[in-house]
Formats: sequence, C-alpha cells, structure tokens
Amino acid sequence: MQDIDAIRAGEAKTDFPDRADASLVFIGVIRTPWAQREDCPRQGRLDGPLCRVEVDERWQAALEGVEEYERLEIFYWLHMSRRDLLLQSPGNNGRVHGTFALRSPVRPNPIGAATVALIGREKNSTLLVRGLDCVDGTPLIDIKPDRCRFSPQAPPRASDAL
Repeated sequence: MQDIDAIRAGEAKTDFPDRADASLVFIGVIRTPWAQREDCPRQGRLDGPLCRVEVDERWQAALEGVEEYERLEIFYWLHMSRRDLLLQSPGNNGRVHGTFALRSPVRPNPIGAATVALIGREKNSTLLVRGLDCVDGTPLIDIKPDRCRFSPQAPPRASDAL
C-alpha cells in the first residue's frame, strides 16, 4: 500500500504556521460508506450512495425550511488531509501543479464543498443526501441552499446563437 502522505516526485511543501487566524465550529458530522481517504470518489455524484448529514441537536432549528430545496451545498473539514503542500502531483505522473490550481483535498485550509441532492430528512436533525465525496466521520462546517437557485442568469448575447 502506498503512503498517501509521502512526498511525490516534484512536489514541494512548506512549514505550516503555528498561529490560527480564525476558528470554526463544527456543527455536526457526515456519515458516508468510505472509511479511508483512498476509498472516496474524486468527486461526488448526485446518483451516488445515500449519505447522512447529522447536524448536532443545538443547531437543529437552523434546518427549518431546508426541505424547500432540491439541492444543498455542504461544507466540511477534510480532517485527514495534509496542509503543507505548495506543489502537488495528484496523478503521481510527474506533472506538478500549484495547490491553488487544483481541487485536491490537500490544501492549507482543507475545506470541502459539495452540491448534493436532498433526498429527505429524518429525526429532525439528519439530512439524507447524495453527492458527497468525503470519508465517514468528516466534520460538518455549514449547509446552504444551492447558490444556483439565487444566481441571476446572464442575459443572452448574439454570440450565444453561433
């Protein structure tokens, strides 16, 4: 088995700073079928397996009205990811990219985001969703309605007909 934290050819890392500029409050936990990072899909799919977003009881009232949306954005903390790579070779093929040019979970602030299909709600504080790509037990940061519902469509241009 390959060490997922090993530095690959061409990759570069930095010393991670000691200070923290912000704090987060985890509001729950995500339950998925994947026990390890290497088991997770590269990207969630809306027809993927059913997953559970378990919101802590203290935040339960904040879910009021969430059923009105077909899609939600789920934000989570990729707690198993390293945070010190500047250059990465995700395909381990010798091609190197800057961390900010990738959607890799390896980043200074490992925040994951997925647009999921809301399938249902149970026990007032658990959302049943499809579309996640994180390991079981991932800390939940936030839930928002899918921004596409609120984004205005750009007006058509003559070039659109080409």
